[in-house]
Amino acid sequence: MELTITLLILSLSIALFINGRIRTDLVAIIALLTLTVLGILEPSEAFAGFSNTTVIMLAGLFIVSGGVVRTGLAQKAGQLLLLYSNKNETRLFVLLLLVVAIVGSFISNTGTIAILLPIVISIAMRMNISASKFLIPLAFASNLSGLMTLISTPTNLIVSQILVDSGYQKLGFFSITPLGIIAFIVGITYLLVVRNRLLPEDNKKQAPTNHSSSPSKLMSRYHLTENLHRVKVTEVSPIVNQSLSELNLPFRYHLIILKIERKNNEGLHLLPNTYQEMAGPNSIIHANDILFIQGSPTQIAKFAFDYQLEIEPHSDNEKFVSREIGIAEVLLNPNSKLINETVMKSGFREKYQLNIIGINRKGTFILEDISDVRLRFGDALLVQGTWEEIEFLTKDTSEVVVVGQPKEYASIATANGKAHIAAAILLFMVFFMVFDILPTVVSVSIAAVLMIFTGCLRNMDDAYSQINWEIIILIASMLPMGTALEKTGGMSVISNTMINLLGGFGPLGVLAGIYLVTTIFGQFISTTATAVLFAPIAMNAAMEIGVSPYPFVMAVAAAAGLSFTTPFSPTNALVMTAGNYKFMDFFRAGFPLIFIMFIVMMIVIPFLYPFS
Repeated sequence: MELTITLLILSLSIALFINGRIRTDLVAIIALLTLTVLGILEPSEAFAGFSNTTVIMLAGLFIVSGGVVRTGLAQKAGQLLLLYSNKNETRLFVLLLLVVAIVGSFISNTGTIAILLPIVISIAMRMNISASKFLIPLAFASNLSGLMTLISTPTNLIVSQILVDSGYQKLGFFSITPLGIIAFIVGITYLLVVRNRLLPEDNKKQAPTNHSSSPSKLMSRYHLTENLHRVKVTEVSPIVNQSLSELNLPFRYHLIILKIERKNNEGLHLLPNTYQEMAGPNSIIHANDILFIQGSPTQIAKFAFDYQLEIEPHSDNEKFVSREIGIAEVLLNPNSKLINETVMKSGFREKYQLNIIGINRKGTFILEDISDVRLRFGDALLVQGTWEEIEFLTKDTSEVVVVGQPKEYASIATANGKAHIAAAILLFMVFFMVFDILPTVVSVSIAAVLMIFTGCLRNMDDAYSQINWEIIILIASMLPMGTALEKTGGMSVISNTMINLLGGFGPLGVLAGIYLVTTIFGQFISTTATAVLFAPIAMNAAMEIGVSPYPFVMAVAAAAGLSFTTPFSPTNALVMTAGNYKFMDFFRAGFPLIFIMFIVMMIVIPFLYPFS
């Protein structure tokens, strides 16, 4: 009876996974709770997945991947290799897939797509080539890259954990790499042959997918650098040791000091320590300070002459938007108390600790004498200040609404210039995993902490935001399903059924059956869920016929990730809209590859991982 209930819950879960109307993690939790309530699993067994080292390691890998993305390390690598295409379409195609293989070896396939998608679209536009010729291959290559290393995809970690739980040696960092290289070569060859036959060509112009403006785009739109000036405070200037409130620059000169750059010469420093602070009424001017001032050149010249200051060439965007200070665009609410008030009398700076440095009034940009401008409904305000104050403003919707994602841009600004640090951390993690110096979960956890500690990720909130909690909850909730099948005899029933049907064909027949069933399910449900379900069955089948389990779990690892015929996998779904694809585009391009991979894998897997 318990076996029937377990198989029914498993079947309903798979059906809901395929249906897709309910999130996979919610389905998994419901299945887990049902097994617990019905007494099939003890609470300790049901929630053991949440303390599983694989689950913890996956969370750490998401954080490490986030640091790689935040610092621009992956994007730089991708852009560098893609630029070598030299406007040759075939060379671009091959280089693109090679970039996918390299990047996808160390971060998730979904993350690989997210990094390369905008790059591929922009390059295709510059070369006047349809991006749809590249995006399905991009998704397929990303799926194939999951076979490159142990950490390429959660599937590999899951099958490795299944081996360990059954008393076998875990997979090494490069144990699956030979299989991945062969699969990737076959995949690239296939895609090169069919790219002009089976792949559709979309003649529509690609539209930008992100409508929010980055700080650099905001500065360009508002022409901010035209009224942004650097002024150095000389040692003989009479404003030294004065506060900004004493100077009263908005009233006397119609100028706004946005930030102050200062060198900290206190103590011993091997290198000059330059830091920036947000300019406020109580800010004290020091000698040799660099003042970033917004205003007309005429007023700047007058101010500099009156107080013996030196005007320097104005800074570029990178220096203006720093790790500490940023800009954002906000819209006035209809009932905002700021409407009909001048900027000076509105109290905006005092309340929010932010400067209003530009106003967009129906396409007309106001950048001079802002303090005297009376705000109107419909105005868009460009504000500047610390990222913390900008984020705080997003939570206070009584007066304004912040446009875009300042939290995201703050994280990117914080990680700017730290790609070399992220690369060092990534190499450190890979080195420790390859040579098994520390347990894998420990190496990944240390790397994740270093990403936060070194500023590659802004803070703990930023680190947590990198984790795909749907996958974490899904795996943690579905792992105990294997325990339930084991307790109720379900593993034996499923594996024995496959053995009875295919056992006459020997181990290769059983291997083929497991590979095909895993492949079929992998087209409709997530790679992770497929691996969680079929890895234990593959392990049990190998033990029943008395052969090595390694070829069987490798077959599951390979088959679960080769989702080519449907747009249901995250990687395929990401490119579907961008490439204006239809469902049949995936089936037409992917079905032959599924068949080819089946033939190749049935030859290669037993050769690389013998049955005995």
